[in-house]
Amino acid sequence: MTELFDTVLVANRGEIAVRVIRTLRRLGIRSVAVYSDPDARARHVSEADMAVRLGPAAARESYLDIARVLDAAARTGARAIHPGYGFLSENADFATACERAGIVFLGPPARAIEIMGDKITAKNAVTAFDVPVVPGVARPGLTDGELMAAADEVGYPVLIKPSAGGGGKGMRLVHEPAGMREALVGARREAASSFGDDTLFLERFVLRPRHIEVQVLADAHGNVVHLGERECSLQRRHQKVIEEAPSALLDPPTRARIGAAAVNTARSVDYVGAGTVEFIVSARRPDEFFFMEMNTRLQVEHPVTEAVTGLDLVEWQLRVGADEKLAFAQDDVELRGHAIEARVYAEDPGRGFLPTGGQALQVLEPAGEGVRVDSSLAAGTVVGSDYDPMLSKVIAHGANREQAIGRLDEALAGTAVLGVQTNVEFLRFLLADERVRAGDLDTALLDERLADFAPLPAPDDVLAAGGLYRQWALAHRGRRASDNLWAAPTGWRVGGVVAPVRTAMRTALRTETVSVWGSPDAAKVQVGDGEILSASVQLDGGRMSVTVNGLRRDYAWAEADRHLWIADGRGTWQLREAEEHKIHRAVGARPAEVISPMPGSVIAVQVASGAHVAEGDVVAVVEAMKMEHSLTAPVAGQVEVLVSVGEQVAVDQVLARLVPEADTETEKEQSEDQV
Repeated sequence: MTELFDTVLVANRGEIAVRVIRTLRRLGIRSVAVYSDPDARARHVSEADMAVRLGPAAARESYLDIARVLDAAARTGARAIHPGYGFLSENADFATACERAGIVFLGPPARAIEIMGDKITAKNAVTAFDVPVVPGVARPGLTDGELMAAADEVGYPVLIKPSAGGGGKGMRLVHEPAGMREALVGARREAASSFGDDTLFLERFVLRPRHIEVQVLADAHGNVVHLGERECSLQRRHQKVIEEAPSALLDPPTRARIGAAAVNTARSVDYVGAGTVEFIVSARRPDEFFFMEMNTRLQVEHPVTEAVTGLDLVEWQLRVGADEKLAFAQDDVELRGHAIEARVYAEDPGRGFLPTGGQALQVLEPAGEGVRVDSSLAAGTVVGSDYDPMLSKVIAHGANREQAIGRLDEALAGTAVLGVQTNVEFLRFLLADERVRAGDLDTALLDERLADFAPLPAPDDVLAAGGLYRQWALAHRGRRASDNLWAAPTGWRVGGVVAPVRTAMRTALRTETVSVWGSPDAAKVQVGDGEILSASVQLDGGRMSVTVNGLRRDYAWAEADRHLWIADGRGTWQLREAEEHKIHRAVGARPAEVISPMPGSVIAVQVASGAHVAEGDVVAVVEAMKMEHSLTAPVAGQVEVLVSVGEQVAVDQVLARLVPEADTETEKEQSEDQV
């Protein structure tokens, strides 16, 4: 085989950087990580052989700065750059700059990136190679009038799509002619804002669409193969959540046809390296598929293909980049078993999937037969609001689809990030869905099921564990402070009466008073008005064992800032001691609060302290993970603003307080009466 590179720079962050570094280490290649200031202690930095600072948090001044990335490569002697996905991975200018600098870009030629980066040009290119495309109209410069006329010919429903960009931005589904003009105006506005280009084209909307993509691999010597397909139909807002390989929809003849179409797509642009061709397939007519786009990079979901083929795609990116020929032909590719992957995000499904964040106090990641985890996490990792909220991917492989799903569900039960709210509970909810289990998927399924998802409120045993832990913590602190009867939180009183230690435990969906009598190793506990039960608690590092009436349960736990995190196979809960009701001696209002639902940066404050606002008025705007969130006044009243523009805020931080108008008027009247 060809000699590979001695040093490779990984121009990315998070789990993909860690994953690429893992292959480099296995191959004996020195790895160079790059990082922005918030990532200085990130896992990919610690696992690389060398690391170079790029700049501040803003991606345009760090991970997207071509000059800084190339300078880092030059200073470390890197002969090749792996771009991962996102950031510069599909940037034709970056590919060209690497070539000019004499550095191998581990991706396709700039021409392929340019053609496939423009959806209109891409459709025209693949059509010349007999790849089926969705019926519609796609040419530069289409006017609104031309698009409306084309919609009548194609037939409704139609999908308006921007030529540049992706991620669903600028897309509009139109069911009838009456809604066409307004949809075009909105699509152009959003496309121009997101991509700087308002060029639109039109496609027939495929009923009950499934998103199926094919992995291709090509070398610089004219050899191109496909590595089977992946089912990516479980999406939320055009963002994939669960992916699997192969698809349960396709039969062998269709699999061969769609694979051949993917190979022809790669040939249409003289593709080199690993890439993915995405197709739209009707669940009603699975033998009919249409080209959608080509991703000219490694995909997030590539591990499921690796699991069923036994190939390391990053290794083959390196070998192709070193001008090596593919060591296998199409007939040598064999798909073994089934693999399925779930993306773990820092988001709260119970609060509309708002991005979350915080410090990972303890990280629980699964292991076992057929289980793989690609992760950016370690204890101490700070999950901020500067970048994409994906934290890790959990992948399971089995002899068949049923076994793979079962293994993934079991693996997710052993997945938790104490200190950061994640979507793990929602992932398990999806896997339990009857249609998902049956393989009856389409791109609308996930959104249809959202209304049926309800996070599990903290069970009694979790609340009891919280109360017992607090008793243990009080006893531990008491013993350290002094060794006398009065310091021990046993509830002992003169005369032999034992009083309970009561704590109002607050979680996202439930608040209960937990009463504990006695010492942590021999206590009685009551949750709310429930039965009083015998209980004990033992702690060993990050593990907590609680025995209630002879039944033992084990939990993972971590504490920070007086917040206790508890996790087991059912979920993860954050417990806080609820504040007691304060008695206001003077006449005054109990202010309503504007609270940030996620960590982020304040980018606008719409009112000044002392101003009067109406219910629903925007008070502040917080940006988190590339999304803006307008936070409104819960009541009408006088506002006290507690933050300023540019300030970083934490989840549940109070940004403003409002004294309701009724309370203000009462206070005013009472003041006048006193006069």
